[in-house]
Amino acid sequence: MRLTPALFALLLAAATLFPGCAFAPATPTPKTFALAIHGGAGTLSKNTPPERRKEYEDALAAALTYGRDRLALGDSALDVCESVVRILEDDPRFNAGKGAVYNEQGQHELDASIMDGSTLRCGAVAGVRTVRHPISLARLVMEKTRHVLLAGDGAEKFADGQNIERVSNDWFDTEQRRKQLDEALKERASKGAAASASAGATATTPDTPPADRRRDYGTVGCVALDAQGRLVAATSTGGMTAKRWGRIGDSPVIGAGNYADRFIAVSCTGTGEQFLRHVVGKSISARVELAGASLDDAVAALVDRTLQPGDGGVIAVDRFGNLVARFSSEGMYRGLADASGRFEVGIF
Repeated sequence: MRLTPALFALLLAAATLFPGCAFAPATPTPKTFALAIHGGAGTLSKNTPPERRKEYEDALAAALTYGRDRLALGDSALDVCESVVRILEDDPRFNAGKGAVYNEQGQHELDASIMDGSTLRCGAVAGVRTVRHPISLARLVMEKTRHVLLAGDGAEKFADGQNIERVSNDWFDTEQRRKQLDEALKERASKGAAASASAGATATTPDTPPADRRRDYGTVGCVALDAQGRLVAATSTGGMTAKRWGRIGDSPVIGAGNYADRFIAVSCTGTGEQFLRHVVGKSISARVELAGASLDDAVAALVDRTLQPGDGGVIAVDRFGNLVARFSSEGMYRGLADASGRFEVGIF
C-alpha cells in the first residue's frame, strides 16, 4: 500500500488519538519512584579507618531509607527532598547546617535551594546565619514570595516573619570544621608571605585554591521522582572553607548547582565556581531534552568533558526513574534507591 500524504496524516491522527497503538513511539516504562542523595564531594581520605567510613555509610543509609520509605508510601517528591536534606543538615558529618564550614571570619554562612520540576517553582537563600534548616527557608521563599533567591540580611529578615527554627550562629560549630579553618588560614598566610617575599614588598594574601581541594567541596542534596511523576531537586551547603567577601557558590543558584524540570532533577557538589560557569544543572537537562541524550550520557558530558578533573560531581534522576551518581573528585558521599529494590551507598 502506497503511503500517500493523506494516509500519513490519517495514521498520525490515529497515533494522537490512540497513543497505545503500534504507530506511537515506545517509551521506557517508568519506575514508581526513585531517589538519590549526596553528602558532598569533600570526602574522607581513602586511608580512613573502616569504622570511621562506616559511620558515614550508615548516615547515608539512614537518610536514604527514610526517603525511600516515604516515597513508597506515596509522599510527594517535594516533601521528601526537603525532609531528607533536613536530616543531612542536622548531621555534623556533612557540610550543611550543623557541621557547616567556617568562613574566613570564623562564622557560618549557609546556602540552599529547592525546585519543583513539575511547575518550575523554585526558592533559594544565600548567606543565612541563624536558620537551622536553610532548605526549609528556601521552600518558604518558593511558596510565600514571588521571588526566587533571597540573600544575607534580607533572607534573615524574611525568616523573622516565618514559623521556622532559629539558632545562634555558633550552634553550627564543630571541632573538625574549626581545625579545617585553622589549616586553611595557616596555608593562606604562608602563601601571602611567599608572595610578599617574591614581590619584594607587602602583597595582598593570594586567593588561590587550597592544597587539599576537599576544602572547596561540601554540600548535601536530594533528587527524587515520586509516584505522580514529579521531579524535585534540593541542595544545601555551608560553602567553601575560609570563603571571603560573602562568597556564594552554585548551590543556591537555580540552573547551576540545583535544577529540576519535567525531564530531570539534578543536585551538584564540588567547586561551585565551575558549576556556575557551566550552568551544569540546566546543561544536563538541555542535553536530555534537546539532544535526546540519555541521563547517563548527559551527566558524563558535563562531569567528564566539560568540568575539569577533581571539580566534583552530581546526582540525577530522570522521568523514567533512571539514576546517576557521577564524580571526578576522589570520592562523593552518595546513595541511590528506587522502587525496583535498588539500594546502595558509597563514598569512593
